[in-house]
Amino acid sequence: MAIELHDTLTRTRKTLVPSDGQTYRFYCCGPTVYGPAHIGNFRAFVAQDVLRRVLETDFLAHTAADAPPIVLKHVRNITDVDDKTIRTSQERGETLTAFTQRWTEKFHTDCAALNCLTPDVEPRATAHIPQQVALVENLLAGGFAYVGGDGSVYFKVSACSHYGELSHLDRDQLQTQTENSAGQANDADEYDRESVSDFALWKAHKPEDGDNQWPGPKNPATGESINGRPGWHLECSAMSTAYLGESFDLHGGGVDLCFPHHENEIAQSESASGQRPFCHHWFHNAHLMVEGKKMSKSLGNLYTLEELDAQGYSAQAVRYVLINGHYRSQLNFTFNGLTAAASALAKLEKALKPILDIIGMTPEEFRELCGKPSAMTVTGMFVRAWEHLSDDLNVPGALGDIFSCVGDLNDPSYSKSAIVGQLRSLAGLLYCLGLELYTTPEAPIVEAPEHVIQLAAQRWEAKQSRDFTAADALRAEIQAAGWIVLDRKDGYDLSPA
Repeated sequence: MAIELHDTLTRTRKTLVPSDGQTYRFYCCGPTVYGPAHIGNFRAFVAQDVLRRVLETDFLAHTAADAPPIVLKHVRNITDVDDKTIRTSQERGETLTAFTQRWTEKFHTDCAALNCLTPDVEPRATAHIPQQVALVENLLAGGFAYVGGDGSVYFKVSACSHYGELSHLDRDQLQTQTENSAGQANDADEYDRESVSDFALWKAHKPEDGDNQWPGPKNPATGESINGRPGWHLECSAMSTAYLGESFDLHGGGVDLCFPHHENEIAQSESASGQRPFCHHWFHNAHLMVEGKKMSKSLGNLYTLEELDAQGYSAQAVRYVLINGHYRSQLNFTFNGLTAAASALAKLEKALKPILDIIGMTPEEFRELCGKPSAMTVTGMFVRAWEHLSDDLNVPGALGDIFSCVGDLNDPSYSKSAIVGQLRSLAGLLYCLGLELYTTPEAPIVEAPEHVIQLAAQRWEAKQSRDFTAADALRAEIQAAGWIVLDRKDGYDLSPA
């Protein structure tokens, strides 16, 4: 079954196939390394990781025996120079290099804990200054950019007729200007939708930048190099082109990057390449909420993996929560959900153990089987789970089918060979999801007492009968007993409060 994914630009589902028939080129906007990444950042990176795993598995399964395999090339950048990295490193009294390297290493540690695959290429912005300078000079020569009064180089948005198409801005309402509403050149790396204006490609050096400057593009009027540093939007265009070419297959990122970052990438890249399509498919994940509230510093809910670990939550439980919501739907991250995720993983391990015993496979051997891609063709009971993954990366649907089917493997009518075949399919699916089992000491599964189970069943019946007053009263009674009801579309779970 072909992998289909929603495309932000066309608002349609498109089949994911390499445009050159050989290499599927996938670019993701990586972290800005000025502090630890939080769970909102990792929702994007984990969603991208699942998609990469699904694609690799699909390409292996559908490569003909006499044909070279389709290769996936995954590039994810590191932004180690921008407003925030410079400002924060200056405040800490550190060099930009030492400061960003420390946070890059922390990001890598967190990615490993979340079982995210390492990208094939991870370019750093400061290591690709020549490529960025060349791109700016190309845009200056083509009339798509100009040197502003402050000495910085700006992209001329009015020169790009299709600007705004990715984020579906209304062209009739779109106004462009060379200054923002405060009457200043808009040289900020990040800005809001209300500030549509010409944006900085290359920033002339300012005293507050300290020693952070490089020889830049030549000023057409003077022939002199403009010392300074790249604008944030420029970096991804230069680095994606350097490793994937002027036109590649898929670009991923959070929905917050759609405008202005990705919109600006398209404008500058296609203007420089003679209007070659910059990217054939755009993949954006929705925002993460925390306990029903927007993530913000003021609310103190920008949780990091280290903070959650200190509270006793495993990285695998965090990953489970981050993928157990459709990537295009807003996800509400809760601590009750984390507890339920840990319990769900423990229940899966417990259900699998007697099945592994039947065929003489140890939990460690099964974990190793789940840890590598295979040319699997999903058959039997797990076909529906694979269909969910193929259908716009419907991870919640796949997880639901996995849990529904695992118990059925205990059917005495199954032969050992049939069980082995089904376990290989399950292992392939768990690889795609990046879920690792049997990695920690067996977690206790807390079962609700019988009277709470009966109350939950009564509440579900009341809810199905639309007697919401009774359902709410029963929920309150369940909570008073120390338990919480976690509703699903097809049922509910009980979690200790």
